[in-house]
Amino acid sequence: MSNWQDELGVFDLETTGIDVESARIVSAHVGVIGADGAVLSRLDWLLDPGVEIPAQATAVHGITTQRARSEGRTAAEGVAEIVAAIRTLLERDIPVVAYNAAYDLTLLNREAQRHGIAPLIDPSPVVDPLVIDKAVDKYRKGKRTLEVTSEFYGVSLTGAHDAGADAIAAGRVAQALARAYPAVLDIEAGELHALQVGWCSEQAADFQSYMRRMKDPDFTTSGAWPVR
Repeated sequence: MSNWQDELGVFDLETTGIDVESARIVSAHVGVIGADGAVLSRLDWLLDPGVEIPAQATAVHGITTQRARSEGRTAAEGVAEIVAAIRTLLERDIPVVAYNAAYDLTLLNREAQRHGIAPLIDPSPVVDPLVIDKAVDKYRKGKRTLEVTSEFYGVSLTGAHDAGADAIAAGRVAQALARAYPAVLDIEAGELHALQVGWCSEQAADFQSYMRRMKDPDFTTSGAWPVR
């Protein structure tokens, strides 16, 4: 029996926007949860992203430009520490959970490059409950946001869009998925990582053909995972 879910790193970012190439990190969480989902360790950051935080981003995570400037660490220092914290977990062979990992890990990669910090190279093993859930329960109707998916798997998420709350809930959803689908997910973490690369590629191809059919014949999306 593989037990990748017994000790999991958890990671989430709150940011200035949805475009990974231009958005900046506002807050971050890197922690570790045990087999029962209990928090074993946690690191939290508030950064001054060096740009204005748009009102629509503040409406999601509640952090204003003024607060980030007065209370936040400099972006370069914070980004270096976040990268180092994730690198340490992966070096200890602790899988890192991130919900929609390609967003958070790609954005972290771009922030590292922006500030002259050595980025994570091919981070692995990563566990992405969004990619896994879409693969194991392909035809379930409705949204797949972290809030909706947490509720579906019986994971309580209080304070959504707080990096810590979201990261911990995502880790617990990963554990719930492992319990619900042992036939598929009772494998080594490295094998699970490889499966998700394929699943994400298929999911992106499906989404691209749907969008081209329904909305925009020139629509393209990347299926690269966990870093685009």
